[in-house]
Amino acid sequence: MPTPPNILFVLTDNQRHDLLGAANNPIIHTPHLDHLTRRGTRFTHAFATTPICAASRASILTGLYERRHGFTFLTPPLAAACARTSYPALLHDVGYQTGLIGKLGIESKGVGDIIDIEDTATTVPALFDRLDNYEHWGPEGYEIAQPDGSTRHLTDITGDKAIDFLRTCQSPFCLSISFNAPHAQDNDPRQYIWPENETALYQDTTFPEPLNSDPAYFASLPDFLRHSESRKRWSKRYDTPQKFQRSMQGLYRMVSGVDRNIGRILAELERLDLTDNTIIIFTSDHGMFYGERGLCDCWLLHEESLRVPLLVYDPRTAHSGLTRHEMVLNIDIAPTILDLAGIPAPTTYQGRSLAPLLQNQTVPWREDFLCEHHFTHPTIPKSEGLRSQDWKYFRYYEQDPLYECLYNLQIDPNETTNLAADPEHEDQLNLMRVRCDQLISEAQAGSP
Repeated sequence: MPTPPNILFVLTDNQRHDLLGAANNPIIHTPHLDHLTRRGTRFTHAFATTPICAASRASILTGLYERRHGFTFLTPPLAAACARTSYPALLHDVGYQTGLIGKLGIESKGVGDIIDIEDTATTVPALFDRLDNYEHWGPEGYEIAQPDGSTRHLTDITGDKAIDFLRTCQSPFCLSISFNAPHAQDNDPRQYIWPENETALYQDTTFPEPLNSDPAYFASLPDFLRHSESRKRWSKRYDTPQKFQRSMQGLYRMVSGVDRNIGRILAELERLDLTDNTIIIFTSDHGMFYGERGLCDCWLLHEESLRVPLLVYDPRTAHSGLTRHEMVLNIDIAPTILDLAGIPAPTTYQGRSLAPLLQNQTVPWREDFLCEHHFTHPTIPKSEGLRSQDWKYFRYYEQDPLYECLYNLQIDPNETTNLAADPEHEDQLNLMRVRCDQLISEAQAGSP
């Protein structure tokens, strides 16, 4: 019997697909992630089906669309039936030592000894042998006080705890490392707070203005977007050129801080002689607006929010340096982890394993996918839609009248021109409406 592989799953918060040197970003410093890319596979078109952390993280755990698992902010905790078929629960069942360090972002009841995860001393035997969950920032935020009176950045503490897990765990293991970075600290006027080690980076960099940032673009948006939470957060971070440069500098430094800690973790794997049997998966929970359209944060179903980086390194495969362009999703993470560990995925999963793509196989693949956002908030509009290879359609379904968007991605990849009201594209709009309804019906089928 082959030795089961170890799995290291690394997740960041709010890191868009292009914040990676390997994604041809000429500014950002991510040497360790770039090195992993050269050894593994990078997916250029990876997406979060719901671009908000709570729902996306539930989808990553369970392989289900938001409509199926039903979890986001302010909803009841994640259903026990979903938690029982999550990738850590199934790995745990077959003898994997499982752990999560960082931001879980999920509440669940009815599985094992699960208690409210806000009690950070709680363990979750049915899911994780070790749960070190510290997503609920106290007054310290990223700057954690130490016994000697100094402070240490949360990103570095996450790296420390991951290394400690590796030094004390047994194989096979599945360690999920969930960095809070590069999420802004919303209650701090600085917003982006980076580790001291990264202060020297980007000091002489002038960041280019974001796409679609002309004020005329913002002025053309509907009233409910111009007065949304996305505009409020833009005002905190980007409403002057000085704020924009400072925020982008801080954002990039936070990503580089994660990369440096990934380098520390990779070095420890090497020191412990675990490299040759440890699969590494890196992604983010969703993308982000960094001032595009005069907006900030996630939630909306534009490319900036939906697209994420995704790297997979499997030392057991002969293929390296692959670049795949298929549309792959956060709901594909759980079935991929299970497949690579040799465990059948539940039939309830809505994602599919990426293992054939990692082997450089040509296989039939999805041609479109459902994207959705159902968080109830007075200034964050709900939406649903679909993305295909060449088109994007979505609708703000609680607006009266209904507000729709249609983009031809083949000729307008930056979604600058909404074609929904153009009579010449009425047939395409109707096709997308019908397909969207079909995908919704399929996603809801068999809902737990």
